[in-house]
Amino acid sequence: MKKRVLGILLGTVLAFGMLSGCGGSNETEEQPAAEETAEEATEEAADTEAAEDTQQTETTEEGEEKGQLMMATTTSTADTGLLDYLAPIFLEDTGYELLWDAVGTGEALKMGENGDVDVVLVHAKASEEEFVANGYGVERFPVMYNDFIVVGPSEPIAATEDIQAVFSQILEEQLPFVSRGDDSGTDKKEKQIWEALSLDPTGNPNYLESGQGMGATLTMSDEKQAYCLTDRGTYLKMKKDADVALNLDIVCEGDSNLLNQYGVIAVNPEKYPEVDNEAANAFIEWICSDEIQKLIGEYGVEEYGEALFVPNAGTDA
Repeated sequence: MKKRVLGILLGTVLAFGMLSGCGGSNETEEQPAAEETAEEATEEAADTEAAEDTQQTETTEEGEEKGQLMMATTTSTADTGLLDYLAPIFLEDTGYELLWDAVGTGEALKMGENGDVDVVLVHAKASEEEFVANGYGVERFPVMYNDFIVVGPSEPIAATEDIQAVFSQILEEQLPFVSRGDDSGTDKKEKQIWEALSLDPTGNPNYLESGQGMGATLTMSDEKQAYCLTDRGTYLKMKKDADVALNLDIVCEGDSNLLNQYGVIAVNPEKYPEVDNEAANAFIEWICSDEIQKLIGEYGVEEYGEALFVPNAGTDA
């Protein structure tokens, strides 16, 4: 067995020597070509790697995912579908994924005061200015507006522009009225109107509070055939898209007291260092840009016959 192994090894060594002797000159002549081929392959690989790096850099710059932006907002921006429409565009344009809690404006501002979110988008100017003045927000920027309307049965209230006439009739005739009752922007506006008119709605036994968002409040009003104050955008969307079409008509619109202005504010990073101020500022700059303001002004026109919001960034509203 040992001899067989030694024989195999010896044969292998001799064969290797013969091959070396026969091919030595050719190997010497072909060596530069082999080296040149190797150099070309190395250069080609380097060029390919550089091209891939450039392509990767371009992809990163164009579509890099930078993280999530947490926002607290009013229910109307969600109920109208506006945020569902804008969020994918925001991600594509900036790389930030927009996440939001749609609650009443009062609760949204509370979330900002607690540092639970990076930015707030709400609609109660006096409360927003207080939020900034108390150091919770950096600066308020107007974004858009629509208007409040009073909806309900077409009788006994006749359509009018006079909010005082409508609220006075509701109170005097003890007509059913559903209030948000949730400290939202809509709820704040309603309470302000009652107070400005020196009227006390609690004197009406048919004055109810839903304690819910605008969509749920409209549904409750429809079920009870009651009147309620709503933003126009949510009403138009639900009038067309709700599973059960609302049987509520507009009985009051156009009064100067019914303007519904929205503002956006970054939560103050000096008070809450953990908030993503860079993402908040990116959102503010983005939503106030001419391009996105144009999209906001077009939103709803095709589906509902009119825009659900009117853009007005850059004004003093």
